[in-house]
Amino acid sequence: MNYLVGLTGGIGSGKSTVADMFAELGVRIIDTDLISRQLTQTGGTAIPALREAFGTGVIDVDGALNRAAMRELVFSHPDEKKRLEAILHPLILVKAKQQAASPTDAPYTLVVVPLLFENRRYSDWLHRVIAVDCPEESQIRRTMQRSRLDEVAVRAIMAQQLDREARLTFSDEKILNNGSLDDLKKQVVGMHRRLSALAAESD
Repeated sequence: MNYLVGLTGGIGSGKSTVADMFAELGVRIIDTDLISRQLTQTGGTAIPALREAFGTGVIDVDGALNRAAMRELVFSHPDEKKRLEAILHPLILVKAKQQAASPTDAPYTLVVVPLLFENRRYSDWLHRVIAVDCPEESQIRRTMQRSRLDEVAVRAIMAQQLDREARLTFSDEKILNNGSLDDLKKQVVGMHRRLSALAAESD
């Protein structure tokens, strides 16, 4: 069985950068954000259920999910967020498991799940979990630069995610992203060696 490692972290923590570094080392990456975008693009399998649940106001003229409209809806109505997750999360997990079940020459597979602990669907599937951690100020700055959201909006997103301490408590491994890219790469390389050994032992 393929060795499965989860990668999680709060918004703006640097999950994508870390995942790219693992990919450069030959690790297979399954990105649940990418799966989500595929499910909600024009012709995506989640679109009919989303249209039925939320109406045409969250679907754009091309038939894809209007992410801005949906973001506004779920942040002002927590119950709507739960409805959205109830539709998307099971579909994402099915796709992730399908991809993980396919043959690979990689030493292990890294499954990137932003809301891994909040979701709870992954707890009995992954062998180990890595949390990418950084100070909250760094999360806010990076997210504002990347997503063009203001600080209030970023903090609202962070408030709906698991706090740093709990995420680190639940994780098996930690990567601290508060320094240079070289420092980050050294941590990734070291962890890759350990995970490759664990994966080999599990065969």
